[in-house]
Amino acid sequence: MVESHGNEVGSLVLDRPAAAAHHTRLWAAFSGSAFRRKIVDAVSCGASSRYRQNEAAAAVSTATSATTIKSVSEHSKEQKQERVKAKGNKTNVKSEKLSDLLNLVEAESEAETRKKVEVLEELKLVVKELQVGDEATRREAASRARLLAKEDSEARVTLAMLGAIPPLVGMLDFEDADSQIAALYALLNLGIGNDVNKAAIVKAGAVHKMLKLIESLNAPNPSVSDAIVANFLGLSALDSNKPIIGSSGALPFLLKTLKILGNIKGSQAKQDALRALYNLSIFPPNISFVLETDLVPYLMNSLGDMEVSERILSILSNVVSTPEGRKAVSIAPDAFPILVDVLNWTDSPGCQEKASYVLMVMAHKAYGDRQAMIEAGIVSSLFELTLLGSTLAQKRASRILEVLRIDKGKQVSENFSGNTSAAVSAPICGSSSSSTNPNGTSNDCLVEEEDMMSEEKKAVNQLVQQSLQNNMRRIVKRANLPQDFVPSEHFKSLTASSTSKSLPF
Repeated sequence: MVESHGNEVGSLVLDRPAAAAHHTRLWAAFSGSAFRRKIVDAVSCGASSRYRQNEAAAAVSTATSATTIKSVSEHSKEQKQERVKAKGNKTNVKSEKLSDLLNLVEAESEAETRKKVEVLEELKLVVKELQVGDEATRREAASRARLLAKEDSEARVTLAMLGAIPPLVGMLDFEDADSQIAALYALLNLGIGNDVNKAAIVKAGAVHKMLKLIESLNAPNPSVSDAIVANFLGLSALDSNKPIIGSSGALPFLLKTLKILGNIKGSQAKQDALRALYNLSIFPPNISFVLETDLVPYLMNSLGDMEVSERILSILSNVVSTPEGRKAVSIAPDAFPILVDVLNWTDSPGCQEKASYVLMVMAHKAYGDRQAMIEAGIVSSLFELTLLGSTLAQKRASRILEVLRIDKGKQVSENFSGNTSAAVSAPICGSSSSSTNPNGTSNDCLVEEEDMMSEEKKAVNQLVQQSLQNNMRRIVKRANLPQDFVPSEHFKSLTASSTSKSLPF
């Protein structure tokens, strides 16, 4: 387009008249090439001006953005400085709190250390007074040792390590009852939860000194006796002490204590004596020492006192673990009627479980005991226990019933074999006069054999029916129903059709 314009300009210049010579230079100056250069310069100038304007605008925008970025950067920097400052303040606060806590811990540790040092010094003083003081001083020291060891396990260990046990055992030789009581209860507290101290007390000769103390008194002080019983209870909890205490003669003393306190309700010494006897009876060799006394008959006669019955049955459970113990229980007057009666104590599941255990062990071991149980009416009680007893009592009752059922089956089998042996010479089977079946077997022999084999089932059915009827009477009686209550025909049909398969074995 520039070139076309240039050509047109050139033609216009050429068409001018030649007369105007003095203007030749002017027109020559406006030649096509020069004109084109002017146009290019004008266009370039316009473009460069627009470029400069855009560049200026961009520069302004850049400056504005830079200013904005700078302001934002400065604002962010200020916020960051504020956060750092706030964090620093929080850190300082936490540091101060941590410092306070550390100071508090240090103060508490120092206070605890001082307290421990003071307690140790006090324990040392107590032991020193026990060892070298006069009788009054030692009595006071024993009382302090009793209080210090009552609830502090560390004090028990420290006192024993400092040597407090031997002088306390030595105080049992004093004639003053107050000194004896203070020493006994100090020894009792030293042995609480500490097997090492219990062994050390027995090793120091405390058991023999206690028994000597009881034997030397014509009328023993009840407080002294109670303290000795409590010590026997605590010391007998250690297995290594059981044979020493059991063979020392402590069992007759414990039985004597029971007899003295037998009619006193809520006596702690009576409970302690029973628990000590239970601990000692756990060790089987001690059963022989138990049987040297009349402990078993006394315990059987004491059953019925709900305050002590469960503990008595626990002791009997240990006694029947040996053959001598089972024999002693079986020959005790009215032993089985008493134990069977306990099975009916529905308000005392623990007693039912322990009584059923004693009877179960004895039923498994001796035929004579099983017969005595049946005569005492155990079957109906066992059936009731399988229905109304606890889970453990039901299992034990079922085992006893199974033993009695097997025993009854053996008895019927023996009767059956006795009858057949007595009739061997009679021409019953195989004689020419008897009829035979196609297999060559005597029909009379088969009929009689079936009759004999059914004797056992008849006996078992009769036993089951009788037991169910007795059980129904007991349930009716316990339910306080009228005496003229008559069971339904459905129940009669059940009892009449019941077999040994219905037993819960």
